[in-house]
Amino acid sequence: MTESAPHQSEPFQSEANQSEASASALTQPAPDQPRTELIDRFGRRITYVRMSVTDRCDLRCVYCMAEDMTFLPRARVLTLEEIARLGRCFSELGVHKIRITGGEPLVRRNVVWLFEQLGALPGIRDLTLTTNGTQLPRFAGALRDAGVTRINISLDSLRPERFKAITRLGELDKTLTGIEAARATGFRRIKLNSVVLKNRNHDEVCDLVQFALERGIDISFIEEMPLGIIGDHDRAEAYYSSDDIRADLSQRFDLIPSAETTGGPSRYWNVAGTDTRVGFISPHSHNFCGDCNRVRVTAEGRLLLCLGQEHSTDLRRALRANPTDDDRVKDVLHQSMAIKPRGHDFDLREQPVIFRHMNATGG
Repeated sequence: MTESAPHQSEPFQSEANQSEASASALTQPAPDQPRTELIDRFGRRITYVRMSVTDRCDLRCVYCMAEDMTFLPRARVLTLEEIARLGRCFSELGVHKIRITGGEPLVRRNVVWLFEQLGALPGIRDLTLTTNGTQLPRFAGALRDAGVTRINISLDSLRPERFKAITRLGELDKTLTGIEAARATGFRRIKLNSVVLKNRNHDEVCDLVQFALERGIDISFIEEMPLGIIGDHDRAEAYYSSDDIRADLSQRFDLIPSAETTGGPSRYWNVAGTDTRVGFISPHSHNFCGDCNRVRVTAEGRLLLCLGQEHSTDLRRALRANPTDDDRVKDVLHQSMAIKPRGHDFDLREQPVIFRHMNATGG
């Protein structure tokens, strides 16, 4: 792959009103911070990294991107070798969970090679994938053999016409076939992810849980993230809270609070008498920033320190300026901890201040 020369801007980008004192802190890691861990200025230890391998997707979900998207040129996207190198650097700094995301990660050519490299890292205990499921009939077995432990599959409706409307391009049968391929392959856990939109699919939450129960898999319901201008619906009008969803489910299922966690933002409830867990990801109604242990790497190599803020570090520049010096890359990762914010502050009444779409953020 031919890559463009790295741009010459500084590797750190933070809020415009950041103080000079805070900016100067970026040049060195905190003096008492262990060199083997990533710990931010609020004492939160980073153990989980979500890495996007592409912003491209074979669907166009209404909450994820605009219908007519312009995707990144190839030269701006990290190579698979660069992503594997980043994974190694993160694992040597205490990260033990890596999630590969997109766009749709399985449309990236030779992506199974990347899973093989990450799956061989001794420090990685949990290698997971988020996918829309359409490519799983082709790749499920190879992913399991590469070391993938868990798969999250997006499923927002069980009604073909609704599924088509939400995904714009999708056919429900393809995703359902992908779910069955993953089940047949025997992954440790399979979880469905459903973004719930009022008057679009909120009346299907019980049916979706029943679908998960019948297959012995988990499901998480997600409040829509206000990232990017999507033009399809008013996010404030479409908002349906986790509390509303749980109230709907309680009419049909006995949900028992659980202390279980998968290391991410989901808060889980067990369906009584079953092994199925129901999770809720609630960036609006139950902010999960206080114990955040996560960072994201976009397909073009920006390290996003917060889902709902623009604080970021240019890892592509660091990688290409130091092609054989992992210690320098790790130094940049350490320094980035100085600009990880306390949390996001989503407000559905305002136009989004984050203009990047979810597919560019790394689903």
